[in-house]
Amino acid sequence: MSDLHLFIAGSLVLVWWSRKPLSKPGSHGFYRFFAWEAILGLLTLNHAVWGTDPYSPHQFTSWLLMLTSIALVILGVSTLKRDGAPDARRDDRSFYEFEKTTQLVSHGIFGYIRHPMYASLLALAWGAYFQDPSLPGTLLALSATVALWLTATTDERECLAYFGPEYAAYMQRTKRFIPFLL
Repeated sequence: MSDLHLFIAGSLVLVWWSRKPLSKPGSHGFYRFFAWEAILGLLTLNHAVWGTDPYSPHQFTSWLLMLTSIALVILGVSTLKRDGAPDARRDDRSFYEFEKTTQLVSHGIFGYIRHPMYASLLALAWGAYFQDPSLPGTLLALSATVALWLTATTDERECLAYFGPEYAAYMQRTKRFIPFLL
C-alpha cells in the first residue's frame, strides 16, 4: 500500500471516529480531529525510517517523546475514567463517553497538567517528527501543535462553562501541557 493510500485510509477512519465532533464546529473535538490528521501525516511521512538509526540523537529524542506519549495517555485516560464519573446524561453529542465527566479530576497527572491526553498527542506528533526531521514534517508538527493548543483552550472554555469557579481555580494551580512550565 502506498503512503498516499495509507494516509487516505487512516483519514477515513479518523473522519468516521470524529463524525460527532466534526458535526459541531468550534468544539474541542473538532480541533482535535485536525491534530490527529497532522499526526497521521507525520506517521505516514516518516514511517519508512523508523528505527533505521536508533542511536542518532534525533531518533533517540523521538523514542523518548513517544514513550512519554504512551505514559501520558495511560495515566490520563485511566484517571479520567476511574474518577471523572462519566455520565451519558451529560448532554454533549460531540464528546466521547469517557469525556462526559461530571466530577472535576484534579489529582494524579491532572494535579500537574490539565490536558495529559493532548500533551500525549503533542509528544506523539513531535516524536514522529524527530524520526526524520524535514520541512514538510516541521509544517505538520507545527500544525498539530496549533490544533492541539486550539483543542485545549476550547476544552478549557467548555470545562469552565460546566464546572464553573472550581475549574477556574484548578486552572490557576496547574499548567496546560508541561508540569511547572507550560
